[in-house]
Amino acid sequence: MRNERTIPHSGVARRTRLIAVASGLVALGAVAVPTAAGAQTPAPATTFSAAQLTAAGNAVRGADVAGTAWRVDPATRTLVVTADSTVSTAQIAKIRQAAGSTVGAVRIERTTGWIRKLISGGDAIYAPSWRCSLGFNVRSGSTYYFLTAGHCTDGKPPWYTNSSGSTSIGPTTGSSFPGNDYGIVKYTNSSVAHAGTVGSQDITSAGNPTVGQTVTRRGSTTGVHSGKVTGLNATVNYGSGEIVSGLIQTTVCAEPGDSGGPLYAGTKALGLTSGGSGDCTSGGTTFFQPVTEALSAYGVSVY
Repeated sequence: MRNERTIPHSGVARRTRLIAVASGLVALGAVAVPTAAGAQTPAPATTFSAAQLTAAGNAVRGADVAGTAWRVDPATRTLVVTADSTVSTAQIAKIRQAAGSTVGAVRIERTTGWIRKLISGGDAIYAPSWRCSLGFNVRSGSTYYFLTAGHCTDGKPPWYTNSSGSTSIGPTTGSSFPGNDYGIVKYTNSSVAHAGTVGSQDITSAGNPTVGQTVTRRGSTTGVHSGKVTGLNATVNYGSGEIVSGLIQTTVCAEPGDSGGPLYAGTKALGLTSGGSGDCTSGGTTFFQPVTEALSAYGVSVY
């Protein structure tokens, strides 16, 4: 979740966004809260088919409980549902009831905190009413852009290097949220540098992570933190109809202001901070939009 002030957007009120600053690339991002040790349902003895797991996932989506995320665990062939501290026992029961005949495939895990979108990450960037973090600088031929979270570019605002709005970066030229969580901004101010790095880390390629891989995130609120990839193709329900699918789930911590920030491993770009729960004191669970999808959508590349 991102801390943001409420402003109208496409007929839907935005939640207040926290804007935080950090050194390095300008980046937008959201963060996930660390998964707390909590009650889990035991893995079922029955083996469920891909169709049944898909049906279970559709049922969880249909239950529409904010503060939940779900993904298929291929090792146990179960649908792992992560529920934050705002999800009540009655809402867990609602999810199980919605699963119907596939309820045995649903495994509930609890996480502390509140799964939310968080604006910030990399170097801070500012829209007129909120702040986020730049994910990765990209280009198409000789035209330069940066990628960030779609919940930051929602409404296609202009972007600035400072909170006063005195130094322009350029306009939002593409945005996809919810469903996806990525957006793109064009550099139109030639005086604003746009190196192909994340802080001091050079980025030369993009790819997809693997479960168990060590990854690093950079954000304007909390700086640089590392963790492990725990799942792929996760779906997160941020509430108010804001559901994002195809996300990378990790143990990397993040806080408000880290939205849109970069996830990477060495020189390889992996993702953009979407949201999560927890903080960088107690730990957290964070979800990331795969960067390869955004690169393909906009026909751009890292450099």
